[in-house]
Amino acid sequence: MARAIDVHDLVKRYGKRTVVDHVSLAIEQGRICGFLGPNGSGKTTTLRLICGLLTPDGGGGTCLGHDLVRERDAIKRQAGYMTQRFGLYEDLTIRENLEFVGRVYGLDHLKDRVGKSLERLGLETRQRQLVGTLSGGWKQRLALAACVLHEPKLLLLDEPTAGVDPKARRAFWDEIHSYAAEGITVLVSTHYMDEAERCHEIAYIAYGELMARGSAAEIIEQSGLSAFIARGPGADRLAPQLRDAPGVTAAAAFGATLHVCGPDRDALVRAIEPFRRRSRTCSSI
Repeated sequence: MARAIDVHDLVKRYGKRTVVDHVSLAIEQGRICGFLGPNGSGKTTTLRLICGLLTPDGGGGTCLGHDLVRERDAIKRQAGYMTQRFGLYEDLTIRENLEFVGRVYGLDHLKDRVGKSLERLGLETRQRQLVGTLSGGWKQRLALAACVLHEPKLLLLDEPTAGVDPKARRAFWDEIHSYAAEGITVLVSTHYMDEAERCHEIAYIAYGELMARGSAAEIIEQSGLSAFIARGPGADRLAPQLRDAPGVTAAAAFGATLHVCGPDRDALVRAIEPFRRRSRTCSSI
């Protein structure tokens, strides 16, 4: 299958600080790639490099068949970029915002395009509502409608569901998968692991470097970590005592259970053995 994104060794510096450090990424057409990493890891900068909003200081490649450096305008016309911060006009209605975006792109049959977009994303009954009165979930739908109004081949979504309720998040992801089924490629940054698992593949970036790549199951397998889940009265309260134990990389409470992991299974077993009698069950995963 043709690659929608094929970039290599991307570098972006601000002064002496390297924000993106030789990142390479290839994504096939119609795939959904989840972009994970802590705040400040370089996710947003990488998205902007790919869609032509920033020029790399090193590296290169292609996006939608266009050169990342020499054909940035062509990439912008075929990409939809949803920023982390809502950027439409709050003193205009939903329809007015979409018509404005359509005029910026010079789209023909604008009223028909806007009408179809409103209907598809469930915004039709609210089209005359001022955007400033919308909840976070409705603003999210509007931002997505604005991104796809010009029928892009690539969607770049920067933490699109941050601060949105679970029901709106599920509806948003259902829509993302419907776009991917139509052949649109999606690169979406997120902090939610349940969302990452809904992607076809995951790319994890930290400190500007791409650290891991593959499906959720592949990344877990490649991590080389063993894990145990402790259940029973007070199991979740053992995390502070286990975090610094030899052989333990992480210990975290999940509801009433405790998840403990480490790279050496034997060392991990020795670390948790004194606590096993305190919990009803301790199973490996």
